[in-house]
Amino acid sequence: MPSTIRLHRVLQAPPERVYRAFLDPDAMVKWLPPNGFTGKIHHMDARVGGEYKMSFINFSTGSSHSFGGQYRELVPNERISYTDTFDDPGLAGEMQATVAFKEVSCGTEVHITQEGVPDVIPAEACYLGWQESLMLLAKLVEAEIPDGP
Repeated sequence: MPSTIRLHRVLQAPPERVYRAFLDPDAMVKWLPPNGFTGKIHHMDARVGGEYKMSFINFSTGSSHSFGGQYRELVPNERISYTDTFDDPGLAGEMQATVAFKEVSCGTEVHITQEGVPDVIPAEACYLGWQESLMLLAKLVEAEIPDGP
């Protein structure tokens, strides 16, 4: 039976910056691939009904897996909902992901729910990958770098 993954993280950054990191292709390739992987965005149309396609590439072996989907809901700085489908027929099925952002006193509370994770992906591996990705997200969005001269 497909898994449901639920994650929670508080980031020391404003919701606008965290929300943007989920929709900016350059940001996504920096934080979303878990440790040991690089990422490539093939296309991204970040609007309701728009589609995206991305690959994770194993840096050690060079093998990759591609996935993509469609944006179902985009509420700026509050909520993103999208589908995920792997190109690999061994990873059949459509996943649904929802990311909720809430401004809190020290930044942004992020809740991620990913439903329909294929049986062949152990839930604990999915959690581990997301935890690695969220650490990279924190490094990206929490940095306060002033503009230079």
